[in-house]
Amino acid sequence: MLTIGLTGGVGCGKSTVADLFKRHGAAVIDADVIARDLVARDSPVLRDIVTAFGDEVLSPSGDLDRRKLRRIVFARPDARARLQNILHPLVRTEIIARVKDLSAPYCLTVIPLLVESGMRDLVDRVLVIDCEETQQIARVSVRDQCTADEVQAIIATQASRESRLKAADDVILNIGNIDDLTHEVARLHRRYLALADVSERRA
Repeated sequence: MLTIGLTGGVGCGKSTVADLFKRHGAAVIDADVIARDLVARDSPVLRDIVTAFGDEVLSPSGDLDRRKLRRIVFARPDARARLQNILHPLVRTEIIARVKDLSAPYCLTVIPLLVESGMRDLVDRVLVIDCEETQQIARVSVRDQCTADEVQAIIATQASRESRLKAADDVILNIGNIDDLTHEVARLHRRYLALADVSERRA
């Protein structure tokens, strides 16, 4: 199966683009959704995270307090690496398993840290959703109710815009409106169907 890795910086519009592909019937696997499932209340992974970072990352109900954890890991590179060492191998294994279970012309795998995490080998092509940093800051500040400095701290931990674009096979520039995005997704959907057909015939 043709597998497309969808990635991009925080606030670039990855989820919006993935939803548009879903409307065309594309199979979508989201690494962030997998990670959220892994850290459900009382899960072994959540216990590992609490062991690594302390009870302060738990909410009063016993769920993971993502905002507190985010502040810790984006302030300390060693903490970020520790969290990634806990989560990334498990997310990788689950992505592989889910792709194997699919029956679709192609699969869109949303991996925000595709360039940084060494998961490039899981996909056949890389689709980068791109925009200006000022747009990232504005979108995430509103979405997550955080400051511009907090968003910039997240951006600083991610691969540079140049690195992502260098890794890209396809790029969607998300600087316009939803109609522009819809048009680009439709164009790429047709392209991926054609590529999947060629791949299937070769197999």
